[in-house]
Amino acid sequence: MDDLKTLIREIPDYPKPGILFYDLTTLLMDPRGFHLLVDRLCEHYSDGKKVDLVVGIEARGFIFAPALAYRLGAGFIPVRKPKKLPWKTASVTYQLEYGSDQLEIHEDAIRRGQRVLLCDDLLATGGTAAAAIDLVRRLGGEIAGAAFAVELRFLNGRTKLPGVDVFSLLKYDK
Repeated sequence: MDDLKTLIREIPDYPKPGILFYDLTTLLMDPRGFHLLVDRLCEHYSDGKKVDLVVGIEARGFIFAPALAYRLGAGFIPVRKPKKLPWKTASVTYQLEYGSDQLEIHEDAIRRGQRVLLCDDLLATGGTAAAAIDLVRRLGGEIAGAAFAVELRFLNGRTKLPGVDVFSLLKYDK
């Protein structure tokens, strides 16, 4: 997977000094790289793991989640920022390093017992993923796993997702 890492642009001091930003747009524009990334994410969940729905977290999760849903023969559910969904929603507020944020999902998006795969571009501190998993569970969904293109292991995001099958394709230790 190191060949995929070469397709990711690293931007120092963005969005603020001391942060190294991993820009996936350079990987996305490479047809072979994007195809390989989606294939490898799907391989982890196509060996008998039942997935009914794939939940993608706004915004970059919307890039990968529909592709996974399509390949896995599952439906796609968007989890969005407040006031973006047109129907009745369930919401969760969660803490970030610098404040709080909120996510919403349609109340009728998941039926009790459906197996749901969470998908996002990046696992960092785990707060956003944990909040989305909370929403899925409140609607009666069972978490089939959590898939990420990139994981920043040095931020220990997995610790906020106990009991969840977390799979990340590209891992950074610092």
